[in-house]
Amino acid sequence: MPSTLKIDFVSDVSCPWCAIGLYSLKQALAELGGEVAASLHFQPFELNPDMAPEGEEIRAHLRRKYGSTDEQLDRVQETIRERGAQLGFDFAMGKRAGIYNTFDAHRLLHWAELEGRQLALKEVLFRRYFTEGENPSSHEVLLAAANEVGLDGARARAILVSDEFGAEVRAAEAKYLNAGINSVPAVIINDRHLIQGGQPPEIFAQALRQIAAQA
Repeated sequence: MPSTLKIDFVSDVSCPWCAIGLYSLKQALAELGGEVAASLHFQPFELNPDMAPEGEEIRAHLRRKYGSTDEQLDRVQETIRERGAQLGFDFAMGKRAGIYNTFDAHRLLHWAELEGRQLALKEVLFRRYFTEGENPSSHEVLLAAANEVGLDGARARAILVSDEFGAEVRAAEAKYLNAGINSVPAVIINDRHLIQGGQPPEIFAQALRQIAAQA
């Protein structure tokens, strides 16, 4: 029997390194096969909790937030695109025009976990934002993503037009911030072991194998 590891994946749906980290982790788990199984839980983190509803143009945002030059942004975006391609994920940089507030997406992901559809919804939200350039703060985009993974559309709409699961998301965000998590992805295994950043699959595989052996 494979060892089952509890994995809390702290991330934001607007974080490209989080998408890279997830697909690296999935590849590592596939490679480990019968050695390691995962109980995977996505935990909320907002890169831009104060972002206005209309969002901000992406390059202007990154220049303002990180002081990056256009040349630096081009290099980073090409690195992200290449890393995604190696993992079978398409970062269509030309389609992604903005940075948006993601709080409602996290509320929907919280509900999706209760319905057993959290991983599927997370992957669809990554694709819709990074590959298709859609706005993850748009309720119509979120509803379409929920429907795509088989969640109840009427229930999803009722959640989005209310503040349901808002307190739970804020509590989870505070928990990880208070634990010292201030950048994502942060992958926490069995509540003890931290793997930070969008690591390559082989780094995840090595760490998971070691932790499973200790467990």
